Amino acid sequence: MGAFLMKCSVLLIGLGVIHHAMAQDAANPYPKMAPVDQYLMPDRNAEIALARSAAPASISRDATVLVLGRKGYEKAVEGKNGFVCVVGRSWTGPFDWPEFWNPKIRAADCLNPQAARSIVPIFYLRAKLAMAGRSKAEMLAAVKDAYAHKQLPALENGAMDYMMSKSSYLTEEGMHNMPHLMFDTLVKDGKDWGSGAEGSPVMSSPYWFITPQAVSQANGLPPILVFLVGAPTWSDGSPVDMHH
Repeated sequence: MGAFLMKCSVLLIGLGVIHHAMAQDAANPYPKMAPVDQYLMPDRNAEIALARSAAPASISRDATVLVLGRKGYEKAVEGKNGFVCVVGRSWTGPFDWPEFWNPKIRAADCLNPQAARSIVPIFYLRAKLAMAGRSKAEMLAAVKDAYAHKQLPALENGAMDYMMSKSSYLTEEGMHNMPHLMFDTLVKDGKDWGSGAEGSPVMSSPYWFITPQAVSQANGLPPILVFLVGAPTWSDGSPVDMHH
């Protein structure tokens, strides 16, 4: 387990969602949105299956499932346990992430009831804007406006996500994928959870922007801090092969 967690920490650092230096040093390979079709999955059933694979079947089989259509996310399956499973695209990530427009990203995500109520509405709005061809700046402005007019809910305590799919493509960095859990919080200092401490499996990153230089751009947005913890198995229970 210790060796596994060390490997997870290395891979987590490589993932764009938490690599603070990446946005500073890497050239932006995706300066604008790709054609809409590149973000879509032509097989609806395949997208449903990928979304469900984010969490163990005991959770995802009774979850609501969203799929991406030409006007944004739409409900494909009505669930009954309060969880929502969805395949996140690149533009659901931090606004200063170099892969923000990467059409290859397929991030299977299963959100618990608290996150479903307070994070999924952000997914809906951002998908609607992206699929309408809005720029990153327009998307950011629309999200801020939605919060200002109470059209997006406050973050609920206990919000978390399962991201344990073998088939996700999370980033072009490292090995592209790893199973992990995410905890969406209003905690201000990651050190309160031991984030980044030597030997700790806990990593953290701000939800909206990766780099400290972008802090001012987050004005008007709730200060969500996301903690990530690597998992030792995939959602199907098989052990992690770090060469996967």
